[in-house]
Amino acid sequence: MTPTWLVSGSMGAPDLIAIDHDNYHAEHVGPTADGRQFFLTTPFEPVTKGQINEFVALFLFDPSGRLLEARIDEFGPRAQMDRDRRRSRYEDRLRELGEVTFTRIEVAPFAVERFDTTFGLIPRPGDEDAAWWVELRPGNYMAFTEPWDNGKYDT
Repeated sequence: MTPTWLVSGSMGAPDLIAIDHDNYHAEHVGPTADGRQFFLTTPFEPVTKGQINEFVALFLFDPSGRLLEARIDEFGPRAQMDRDRRRSRYEDRLRELGEVTFTRIEVAPFAVERFDTTFGLIPRPGDEDAAWWVELRPGNYMAFTEPWDNGKYDT
């Protein structure tokens, strides 16, 4: 599926967002040996009261930060999912990248639809804390604000 590019820059949302490698949600970000950038993560989405739908998502970007591909696997509600299967798929996605370096990436906001869910780094107008936010969806477990090049996020 072709990514949906979001309007940015001209209305205050960023053209690029820096994501620094860390030992938490940005543990697996960086460049591949062929120069692409990647972000491997585990989004989640509330399905019904008390149930969370789990995913593994590998986002691949060109060297300038435009989304090339989103490989997303669904594992169902957290309470019933096979945790070993999800962990194995996560490790497979990391291995299929080949040689990588874990370090900062700079990528453009994007959105893709899979499993009737919107995935991506999605800009939204801010509030009293920030003029704009860019949220990792679904789950909103990483939220970025200005300065867009600082590589930091809120959880």
